Amino acid sequence: MKISAKTEYACIAMLELASRYGSGEPVRIRKIAERHDVPPRFLVQILLQLKGAGLVVSTRGAAGGYHLVRPPDQVTLGEVMRVIEGGTKSNDHTTSASPDSPAVKALMQAWADVEKVQREMLNRITFAELLERARGHDDRMYYI
Repeated sequence: MKISAKTEYACIAMLELASRYGSGEPVRIRKIAERHDVPPRFLVQILLQLKGAGLVVSTRGAAGGYHLVRPPDQVTLGEVMRVIEGGTKSNDHTTSASPDSPAVKALMQAWADVEKVQREMLNRITFAELLERARGHDDRMYYI
């Protein structure tokens, strides 16, 4: 599974927002960028894309920033990945061999099966669960 930098940064931003969910305080782009060494200009574009998808809202002004729209237990990795990567279709596999070959057909079906399981798993992992996992790696990180 290949994850683009853009998708990784989007998930990091969503984790930061999830960690502050319900606090009433917006999270600033600069804070996310500094904490995770993410380019701020890239993060602006990502958060605008997440906002366009209805996953986050922004607050303007000096004390502005971003908030999650829904609780972290109602947003999944799969959802964020689809927003950032677009609804990439499975079965985009190409083959150099004959597509009529029984071996190629069997391999293509196996790859499609793996992708299906992967999508199902990503759709089950919520940002609340990821926050718990992050806490296990660093006691200073992600308090709700």
